[in-house]
Amino acid sequence: MKTFYKTSELVKHIKELKAQGKTIGFTPTMGALHNGHFTLVKRTGEENDISVCSVFVNPTQFNAASDLDKYPRTLESDAAGLESIGCDILYAPTEEEIYPNGSDYEVEVDLNDLDKEMEGAHRPGHFEGVVQVVKRLIEVTSCDKLYMGQKDFQQFTIIRQMIKDLNIDTELVVCPIVRDEDGLAQSSRNVRLLPKHRKKASIIHRVLEQAQQWINEGRSPIEITYKAMEYLEIPGFKPEYFDIVDGKTLKKITSSEKVDLIVACTAVWAGDVRLIDNMVLKGTL
Repeated sequence: MKTFYKTSELVKHIKELKAQGKTIGFTPTMGALHNGHFTLVKRTGEENDISVCSVFVNPTQFNAASDLDKYPRTLESDAAGLESIGCDILYAPTEEEIYPNGSDYEVEVDLNDLDKEMEGAHRPGHFEGVVQVVKRLIEVTSCDKLYMGQKDFQQFTIIRQMIKDLNIDTELVVCPIVRDEDGLAQSSRNVRLLPKHRKKASIIHRVLEQAQQWINEGRSPIEITYKAMEYLEIPGFKPEYFDIVDGKTLKKITSSEKVDLIVACTAVWAGDVRLIDNMVLKGTL
């Protein structure tokens, strides 16, 4: 595995690979890698000539400086893990390499209000930062395919819209959520969970599965949302939202009829750790 810290050096190397007719698959991450990330990178390698993974904790998508400071940084173990699964290139830039002083990387894109719902409502400015960094990383890697996980449902939906709106010649590939045995979606934030909260965290997945059952029984999304929020309100846990949405527009729905793709999305505080998850209740991605 080759590791690049300098953007100019990576760009030069990828140009050489492209000149040889190589296809590039790219997985953007913020590090603290777990099996969910490694699953993405493995698939990247299986479906492309060259697999590239970035590790960059992007400051522009954090709302609170304290959350940015707490985000785990484990580059050495991340690199070892990536090498062990056969990743070809690790890109580990500094903030200066991504956002050189004086450079304007703001992205003008019509997101069709996809950024106003759920995460966007609770984390203003978050998705502007996500769109900014992902577009920048696509440009740097010149990737043919971009790999993202379903766990960040709203995020990949927004990136898909960005790619479409800006006519970017990159295919977005969405990979299924990787879960622990008890159903908790794997996340870099999970390492911060206190043992007492980790023990109960499977409640999130169980409630999503219950929502699936309820929607199949014909219960209304409004009733399901109310019950889900109630079920998630256990000691140490505070649900921020549980929304049942049209998976294409991300708008809340009041009826499951005439909606092809229905997704339940939730954010729950487990102590001081914010966890997100989702499940497709109807249709396919």
